Amino acid sequence: MKQKYVVLLNNESNQLVIQEYAELDKEMLSLLCEETYDLETIKTAAQKGRTALVQSLRTHNMYPPGSYTEEIADNILDMLAPGGNTSAELFFEEKEMFTAIEEETTAEDDENEDDDSSLDVDELLEEDIEDDFEDKGIPKDLKKTIKISNGDSNMDES
Repeated sequence: MKQKYVVLLNNESNQLVIQEYAELDKEMLSLLCEETYDLETIKTAAQKGRTALVQSLRTHNMYPPGSYTEEIADNILDMLAPGGNTSAELFFEEKEMFTAIEEETTAEDDENEDDDSSLDVDELLEEDIEDDFEDKGIPKDLKKTIKISNGDSNMDES
């Protein structure tokens, strides 16, 4: 799925607006959410650091994936710098995010492959597991929890 985030900085109204769009129909982006932030709150969070800014951008209505939020935060930091732009458009393709994760996982697996060679499969399978649950049998004092109401029966009373 393709997504687009539009970030608008309005110094006159002292607001920052983030709009989230997604491709719901082929080649057509639809507005999913628009979140308005107090610019002073955003500036305060930006002064505390990137992590604080990311946390302040995430709301109940808008919670983009971490990599998206970090890129949005980086653009906001650029916008808040003297002479920065007042708007930004960010495009994301979900499959690119998964491809990057897959490549990282493959690289980690290749690195860890040598570590796994020292493990013996038989050692892993020889764990002491208590099988005494088979000897105990079925408890005799189980109570039925399902009750059939008189009105729910399918039988005809004629």
